[in-house]
Amino acid sequence: MQDDERCCGTGTCIIDAQGACWCGQVWDGEKMCLPEQTPPLADAESP
Repeated sequence: MQDDERCCGTGTCIIDAQGACWCGQVWDGEKMCLPEQTPPLADAESP
């Protein structure tokens, strides 16, 4: 397995072409971090 410079340091990162790891973190261009959460669109789905 090739070492990926984007690995968070655990040595277990499996990062896809989009920069997403199996653990849920994503590459932001500088480091691995959790993606920003978007609030639910409850108002948009209401009749």
